[in-house]
Amino acid sequence: MTCDEIIKSDDTYDVIIPREYLEREILAPDCVQRISDSYEIYYYNRQRVEPLSIEGYTYSAIPKCFGLLDTADLEESGVIKLQNLSTLSLRGQGVLVGFVDTGIAYENDCFRYSDGSTRIRAIWDQTATPEENEMLPEGFAYGVEYSREQIDEALRTEDPRALVPQWDEDGHGTALASIACGSEDPSADFTGAAPLSDILVVKLKPAKPYLKDFFYIPEDQLVFQENDIMAAVAYLEKKAEEFGQPLVICVGLGTNNGSHSGASVLSEYLNYIGGLWRRCIVTATGNEAAARHHFYGVNSGKSENIPGTPVTVEINVEENIRGFYLELWASAPELFLVSVRSPGGMLQPGVPSRMTGHQVHHFVVEDTRVEIDYRTVGRTRGDQLIFVRFDHAARGIWTLYVYPDTTITGRFHVWLPMQGMLERDVFFLRPDPETTLTIPSTAFIPISVGGYQSADGSLYLNSGRGYTVAGSVKPDFNAPAVRVPAIGTRGNPVTMTGTSAAAAITTGACAQMMEWGAVRRNDLALNSVEIGNILIRGCRRQTEREYPNTPWGYGKLDVYQALQQIYVVGF
Repeated sequence: MTCDEIIKSDDTYDVIIPREYLEREILAPDCVQRISDSYEIYYYNRQRVEPLSIEGYTYSAIPKCFGLLDTADLEESGVIKLQNLSTLSLRGQGVLVGFVDTGIAYENDCFRYSDGSTRIRAIWDQTATPEENEMLPEGFAYGVEYSREQIDEALRTEDPRALVPQWDEDGHGTALASIACGSEDPSADFTGAAPLSDILVVKLKPAKPYLKDFFYIPEDQLVFQENDIMAAVAYLEKKAEEFGQPLVICVGLGTNNGSHSGASVLSEYLNYIGGLWRRCIVTATGNEAAARHHFYGVNSGKSENIPGTPVTVEINVEENIRGFYLELWASAPELFLVSVRSPGGMLQPGVPSRMTGHQVHHFVVEDTRVEIDYRTVGRTRGDQLIFVRFDHAARGIWTLYVYPDTTITGRFHVWLPMQGMLERDVFFLRPDPETTLTIPSTAFIPISVGGYQSADGSLYLNSGRGYTVAGSVKPDFNAPAVRVPAIGTRGNPVTMTGTSAAAAITTGACAQMMEWGAVRRNDLALNSVEIGNILIRGCRRQTEREYPNTPWGYGKLDVYQALQQIYVVGF
């Protein structure tokens, strides 16, 4: 079998390997995909290795599944002013804008120049299998790369997809790209934020069934693997180096898996790429604020708690389901123990496990199997994770009792999977809407964007809130996220709601800033941090509200006001 076939096979496990692990004795993989100096992906036939588990593979090695974050506005964010100002006319020219998503309807006029040629520099379709005259991307072991020349050749035919058979079946990637950098169409009164930018696209391959089974994700739910997202970002960076252009990347994907401290594998990689010269990454904070999927508790065993008394975490399971899981995280050096009570009242007491351990409990009346894994996770933090997996979860109220083991602050967080990641709704009876921003928007260096309604200026109810568990101010700011005008896969006008739309608007604004700084050589040191700080300084803020705050960060995006503060343009 070729590497492409091995990687795409449902009988292959994908394992994320930090480079320092290569000094240890590790079973030789069937195929390897290098991501960076820090990470490689090993691929194993499932018959050669043990079944997937936290105990057998470690938490970080198992790729997490990421979902899509979507469920007038360019003017609101100051983008149109910068496009139309005669002394600037910032439209993203000379800047690459990259998308890691569901693909793109490349035939649409909004991704072409006025002469009909494409604005897309390249597409990597991870789902495609190379055939005759089709090429793997250089340095990557799977998928097919389509160049600008191939796309232009296809556009000159009556059936473009006969030559470039890439299509966006979902439409999410196409909508994001149109918002961020769709070409201007005066007749339809539409323009993207950076309508003259060049475009790079990675069409992610869907997550494998074995991972969806492990995380109890419905079979028909479209989700993507962490390792494929990392490979996509590596590809975009490689192409930007090849073309010698500045790069802005839009990430409209998210997950609840992880400590929300900014220390996940994907977050660390985005921190690295986003901190490079002439690179900027924008992430969406997700739509979890009202989902009831986050619990915050304090149990230090000190005066405010009777010694030995646990904090009670109640989880409502509305119907009998195939299963669900939750993740309890505590920042080092905190350590906790848990026990579980079933809806029928059966209690399985916690077993002292200190830093690591694996427990299995059978609840006979409910016919539910509960696995509890204790781990310390992270190359830089070593936070505690208690991963609790409920197999064949019975309907009713399940109770998690959280006991302090070694604590100082006694603080801990518990997250359920993101919306759409389970067969039926599962939620906390006493949820906390704070710290509901999804990963990787918790990453320290990329720009993290929440959402609001431009019609009345109010907060988008579902917009993921900060701060991160590590105390970083996220979101950085909010942008319009409700009924944002976009273009659909057939070239038709559509609207998009969700923080991924806010991220797309911000991506276009960052492309404008990158054109001003890197292309026109006003500031050659721009990256995610510098552009983020410029945009934060220019945010619109209400006098009666204190900033930063968890729903709004530093305010509302206004790229025109941001540039006005640092550059004299003859206002």
